[in-house]
Amino acid sequence: MRARDAMYMSRDTAPELALDVRLMNITSRWMLWLAGLLFVGMLVMWIARHPVFTITGMQVLGEVRHNNEVTLRANVVPRLQGSFFTVDLLRAKATFENVPWVRQAVVQREFPNRLRVEILEHEPVAYWGPEADSRLVNKQGQVFSANFGELDNENLPHLSGPDSESIRVLQMFNALGPVFTQMQLNMGALELTARGSWRARFKNGALIELGRGSEQEVMARVQRLTQTLAQVSQRYGRQTQSLESADLRYVNGYALRLRGVSTLDSTATR
Repeated sequence: MRARDAMYMSRDTAPELALDVRLMNITSRWMLWLAGLLFVGMLVMWIARHPVFTITGMQVLGEVRHNNEVTLRANVVPRLQGSFFTVDLLRAKATFENVPWVRQAVVQREFPNRLRVEILEHEPVAYWGPEADSRLVNKQGQVFSANFGELDNENLPHLSGPDSESIRVLQMFNALGPVFTQMQLNMGALELTARGSWRARFKNGALIELGRGSEQEVMARVQRLTQTLAQVSQRYGRQTQSLESADLRYVNGYALRLRGVSTLDSTATR
């Protein structure tokens, strides 16, 4: 019993390590952790900078008509910074979307040194702005710059107005076009002026002042014209294609000019 008690007492009364010894032990452990972290960090940096992971190629997906993998690689890859692990995908996306005709790009990594890029190109539906500008508007109403020589179809209508209103102008054109087509009038241009007034030009040279307002308000005035133009044209021995100009900005009627008719009396102004 005494020996066992003596053993327990020796364990319970074991002297504590000195403070400086404990500090040295703690410091050594932290230094080991720090050395390990530095080693891992250097290893990661070495891997990230290794030439095998340098971006050298890409896989291009999507319906691409005006770009291909060769041209995209030549235009984009030299601008990319970093390797497979460090390349900034958001910046890469913006770089791809700065390439002519590219509307949207989705960029993903492809191990070990390639990018997987899905491209959506602009689908032009009209020219935009002054004729001196090489700009187009796509079917989403977005304005973009492009080389007109690369157009698949050069016979596009011409839209113009403030760039911030491009979607609204395209929507108005799409709404009015079928209505005028029923009158055998093909709209070639639509303008939203700085004063907010709509003006339509047609392929036969006719000009119609549509006035201000929303799509519903403008459409109401156009319907007034469509309901009576054929009757007025026939009265003067003309067809609707003889329309030279019309002004729909009146409250209860419109002013009309037909080719070959030199005077307009009260029966021609409804």
